[in-house]
Parts: sequence; structure tokens; C-alpha cells
Amino acid sequence: MKEFIEFIAKQLVDAPDNVVVEESTPEENKVVLQLKVQADDVGKVIGKQGKTAQAMRTLLTAIAAKGGKRAILEILD
Repeated sequence: MKEFIEFIAKQLVDAPDNVVVEESTPEENKVVLQLKVQADDVGKVIGKQGKTAQAMRTLLTAIAAKGGKRAILEILD
């Protein structure tokens, strides 16, 4: 999951070297992914009206459900 979100984010931003994804599991069936990008690229990851971020969250949810988990994507600036 971490690599998947990292791959998508790197394709969207101007500075792919600054993309960092941190994964944590606060609960047994819960995964939290924190996406950090350069300040100029936050808008590109979020997209118009949050559509790009929502699409990434939808794909992440589908992947996590396949493994019986719940995934949350946080975009940090």
C-alpha cells in the first residue's frame, strides 16, 4: 500500500524526490498512511475540489479491504 501511494504521488508532483510516505498501524486492522510532499505540490496531490485525493483514498480502501484491513490516507503539508 505504501509503495502504491508513493508511486501515484510521484507521478503527480513536480518534485518526486520530496515525496515521503510514512506507514503506521495504530490498531491491528487499521493502517494510516501519511503523505508528505513539497509545499508547492500539495495542490497537485489534492486536486480540484479534492477529487484526486478522494480517488487515491478510494483505491487505497479497495487494496486494504482485499487484505481485510482499513486504510486511512492523510496528506500533510
